[in-house]
Amino acid sequence: MDPAEIKRLIEEGLPGSTVEVRDTTGGGDHFEALVVSSSFEGKGLVERHQAVYQALGDAMRVRVHALALKTLTPEQHQR
Repeated sequence: MDPAEIKRLIEEGLPGSTVEVRDTTGGGDHFEALVVSSSFEGKGLVERHQAVYQALGDAMRVRVHALALKTLTPEQHQR
Protein backbone atom coordinates (compact mmCIF):
# COMPACT_ATOMS: atom_id res chain seq x y z
CA MET A 1 0.00 0.00 0.00
CA ASP A 2 1.19 3.48 -0.78
CA PRO A 3 1.51 6.14 1.98
CA ALA A 4 -0.45 8.57 -0.22
CA GLU A 5 -3.39 6.16 -0.29
CA ILE A 6 -3.40 5.87 3.51
CA LYS A 7 -3.25 9.68 3.75
CA ARG A 8 -6.19 10.01 1.35
CA LEU A 9 -8.33 7.47 3.25
CA ILE A 10 -7.69 9.17 6.60
CA GLU A 11 -8.37 12.65 5.20
CA GLU A 12 -11.62 11.44 3.64
CA GLY A 13 -12.70 9.75 6.89
CA LEU A 14 -11.67 12.70 9.07
CA PRO A 15 -12.49 15.81 7.00
CA GLY A 16 -10.35 18.83 7.84
CA SER A 17 -7.54 16.71 9.26
CA THR A 18 -3.87 17.13 8.49
CA VAL A 19 -2.12 13.83 7.83
CA GLU A 20 1.49 12.79 7.31
CA VAL A 21 2.28 9.13 6.54
CA ARG A 22 5.65 7.43 6.23
CA ASP A 23 6.48 3.88 5.11
CA THR A 24 8.89 2.77 7.84
CA THR A 25 10.33 -0.32 6.11
CA GLY A 26 9.89 0.33 2.39
CA GLY A 27 7.77 -2.80 2.07
CA GLY A 28 4.39 -1.09 1.83
CA ASP A 29 2.90 -2.67 4.95
CA HIS A 30 4.52 -0.91 7.95
CA PHE A 31 3.69 2.76 8.44
CA GLU A 32 3.69 5.59 10.93
CA ALA A 33 1.20 8.43 10.72
CA LEU A 34 0.70 11.81 12.33
CA VAL A 35 -2.96 12.82 12.29
CA VAL A 36 -4.01 16.28 13.49
CA SER A 37 -7.75 16.82 13.76
CA SER A 38 -10.12 19.04 15.71
CA SER A 39 -12.44 16.01 15.88
CA PHE A 40 -10.04 14.59 18.50
CA GLU A 41 -11.00 17.34 20.99
CA GLY A 42 -12.24 15.74 24.22
CA LYS A 43 -11.42 12.19 23.06
CA GLY A 44 -8.97 9.81 24.63
CA LEU A 45 -6.19 8.01 22.82
CA VAL A 46 -8.22 4.85 22.17
CA GLU A 47 -11.13 6.82 20.67
CA ARG A 48 -8.75 8.78 18.45
CA HIS A 49 -7.07 5.64 17.16
CA GLN A 50 -10.44 3.97 16.58
CA ALA A 51 -11.50 6.94 14.44
CA VAL A 52 -8.39 6.54 12.29
CA TYR A 53 -8.87 2.76 11.98
CA GLN A 54 -12.49 3.33 10.98
CA ALA A 55 -11.37 5.78 8.28
CA LEU A 56 -8.98 3.15 6.92
CA GLY A 57 -11.68 0.47 6.88
CA ASP A 58 -10.71 -2.78 5.14
CA ALA A 59 -7.26 -1.46 4.25
CA MET A 60 -6.29 -1.66 7.92
CA ARG A 61 -7.50 -5.23 8.25
CA VAL A 62 -6.15 -6.56 4.95
CA ARG A 63 -3.34 -4.42 3.50
CA VAL A 64 -1.59 -2.76 6.43
CA HIS A 65 0.40 -4.97 8.79
CA ALA A 66 1.46 -2.27 11.25
CA LEU A 67 0.52 1.37 11.78
CA ALA A 68 2.08 3.51 14.51
CA LEU A 69 -0.20 6.47 15.19
CA LYS A 70 0.33 9.87 16.73
CA THR A 71 -3.04 11.61 17.03
CA LEU A 72 -3.20 15.24 18.13
CA THR A 73 -5.62 18.12 18.30
CA PRO A 74 -4.52 21.30 16.49
CA GLU A 75 -3.71 22.88 19.86
CA GLN A 76 -1.53 19.94 20.90
CA HIS A 77 0.26 20.06 17.56
CA GLN A 78 1.14 23.75 18.07
CA ARG A 79 3.00 23.01 21.32
